[in-house]
Amino acid sequence: MDTSAAPPLPPIDAHVHIVGTGAGGTGCWLSASNAYRRAQAHFLCRLIGLDPAALKGDFDRLYVEHLLARLRASSLGAAVVLAQEHVRDHAGRPVPGAGLFHVPNDYVLRLAREHVEFLPAVSIHPARPDALDELDRCVAGGAAMMKILPNVLAIDCADRRFTKFWERMAAARLPLLCHTGGEKTLPVVDAALAHPRKLELPLRCGVTVIAAHCATKGALFDAQWFPDFVAMSREFPHLYGDNSAFCVPNHRIRGRIVPECLAPPLAARLVHGSDWPVPVSGFWPWAKGLITSADYRRSRRERNLLERDFLLKRAMGFAPETFTRAWDLLPPAVRTQKLAQITRQGGRPAAGPQAARANFS
Repeated sequence: MDTSAAPPLPPIDAHVHIVGTGAGGTGCWLSASNAYRRAQAHFLCRLIGLDPAALKGDFDRLYVEHLLARLRASSLGAAVVLAQEHVRDHAGRPVPGAGLFHVPNDYVLRLAREHVEFLPAVSIHPARPDALDELDRCVAGGAAMMKILPNVLAIDCADRRFTKFWERMAAARLPLLCHTGGEKTLPVVDAALAHPRKLELPLRCGVTVIAAHCATKGALFDAQWFPDFVAMSREFPHLYGDNSAFCVPNHRIRGRIVPECLAPPLAARLVHGSDWPVPVSGFWPWAKGLITSADYRRSRRERNLLERDFLLKRAMGFAPETFTRAWDLLPPAVRTQKLAQITRQGGRPAAGPQAARANFS
């Protein structure tokens, strides 16, 4: 009998955005309809270390290569890369001119086939006339998650019309990564659609749900729904949250939010996510007393934003399990296949507390 221990799980970032202009026939698009949007795109490029001139060239390839280089140079072993659905109306028809960017499901599925470090999160509006067929197709194609931003894409997760969709997701054991709380990066259609209580229907249908940002506020005047998320986590054992954007210059970590996320029982429901390529800074964690001055100074020297976010989260006190827990939520076949691929390519083992601290210094 083989008594050898299974290799440790590699840390995984469960919230990484893919962006594209359509260069190379990817099917992506990125709105640059006004000076503000163009400046925003240029700013994000500079922030992650990518020349903004790439926006006028082979951007999609350069973006992926840039992301892969940072991922491979980090303490992470894998990343969930996110598709982005169209904004759709009540009947599921695309709304012309709406939305900031689009990333097709086929593109992230292809990226995951081509790069062992990537797992694909597809994005499907449940109101689409072909929603169930698209869900089945994506599951057969190896989807690891489904990602939506209800307040941006005009999705009411509580709409009873979507019951069969959620039931099909549950049967496929496909987890839902769903934006909750405030949103200031993308244009919002209806802020109330990001309330975590909207997720009760998919949860009751048996879907494993990861509430992105733990329903925290993104700006000063956003509603604070974190207490609702906490209460729901007690009611629904298959509700999780991610700590994405907790190191972004915003209001997500006000008050007792991070200490409560670090303490039982909520600590066992958190997964790691960066929200890359959004800004990452140790200033707010330092200002809130969540990291030391030395940790803050060290974070400023780390130019790789994926690594900076990972190390800041470790310095804030998130346990090692936070960075591997997402593997347990994936469809079993996807998890098994991807871990085998990573192992064959010599994937990095999970970083322990001492290793992470050593990397941070």
